[in-house]
Amino acid sequence: MQNFEAFREIIATPQRIVITTHYKPDADALGSSLGLAGYLKKKGHQVQVITPSDYPRFLNWMQGNDEVLNFEDSKAQKQAIKYINEADLIFCLDFSALGRIEAMAEYVAKAKATKVMIDHHINPESFATFVYHDTKASATAQLIYQLIVLLGDKSLIDIPIGESLYAGIMTDTGSFRHPSTTPEVHRIAADIMELGVNTNLVHRRIYDSTSVERLKFLGFVLSEKMVVLPKYRVVYFVLTAEELKRYNSQTGDTEGIVNYGLQVEGIVMSVIIVDRPEAVKMSFRSVEQFAVNGLASKYFNGGGHKNAAGGKTTGLGVEGTVAKLLSILPEYQEELLKVE
Repeated sequence: MQNFEAFREIIATPQRIVITTHYKPDADALGSSLGLAGYLKKKGHQVQVITPSDYPRFLNWMQGNDEVLNFEDSKAQKQAIKYINEADLIFCLDFSALGRIEAMAEYVAKAKATKVMIDHHINPESFATFVYHDTKASATAQLIYQLIVLLGDKSLIDIPIGESLYAGIMTDTGSFRHPSTTPEVHRIAADIMELGVNTNLVHRRIYDSTSVERLKFLGFVLSEKMVVLPKYRVVYFVLTAEELKRYNSQTGDTEGIVNYGLQVEGIVMSVIIVDRPEAVKMSFRSVEQFAVNGLASKYFNGGGHKNAAGGKTTGLGVEGTVAKLLSILPEYQEELLKVE
C-alpha cells in the first residue's frame, strides 16, 4: 500500500468508516466488505457497509449482512447519505473507478472523508488517498486478508471474517481453478481452514442454494439460448427482458451462466448478453492466453481481468449488441484458433 505507515496511523484510533463496493456485488465484493467490517469493528471503529444495489440471496448468510444498507432502497438512502457525509474514512473495495458505484458516486466523490481503494482490477482511477492495488491478486478478499496480516492483526481474523474472505477468494478463483490461483492463494485458504472455517459449508451456501425457478431458468438458457460458433471457438447466450420476466429472474440468477460456455470442448471464449433496464450488460470469459479485457474495453465500454471481464452497450438493444459482437469476431479469429 502507498503511504502504509500513514494509513496505519490513521486507523490506530477509532474512526467513522463507510465501506462500499461495486454495483450488484458478488461474493468477492460483499465478502471483502463484510470481512473488513468485522475486523475494523474489533479495532473499535464505527463501521457501516453500504452497497450501491441489492445482491444475490445466496450471500445473505455472511455475518453483518443484516446491517448492510442498500443505496437503491428508498427507505435506506437518506441514512446512507448521512453516513457517507459524516465518515472519516471511506473504503472502496473491489472497484477502481467511481462509476462502478452508480448513483453513489457523486456522494462518495464529494465526501470529506479520506478514501481508501483496495482492488485487483486494471486501470485504477486516482480518486483515493490510500491505494492497495494488485492486479495479480486473485480476489479483493485476498488483499483484505493480506492487509490485516500486514497490520499485525492476523489473530483478529475469526471464523465469521474467515468465512466471508474465503467466499470471495473461492468464487473469484472459480473454486481454485482459474490461472489467478497461486501458491499464496492456497496458503491463505489453508490458514482460513485452520481457523475452523467449514469451507464445504461456504461452498454449499453459495453454489447449492439454488431455487427451483432458477434451475428451470438455467435449463432454459442452456437448452434454448446457447449459440455455438465453432469457426471462432466462441459460445454466446442472449437473454431478453421478456425472458428474464418469464422466469421471474432475481438478482444473481444470471451469475455464472457464462462459464457454462467454456465447458464446451474446444471453446475459448464465452459471452452472455443480458437486456437490463439501464443498458445491455455483457460478461466475457476465456481460457489460457486469450484476453477478454482488451476486447471488452475496446468495443463494449468495459474491462476487467484477462480471462473475466464485463461490458455494456446503450442504444443498440440486444440485437444490435449481438450484431456488433459478431462483426468483431473475424478480427480475433486467428488468435482464438491458435489457443491450445
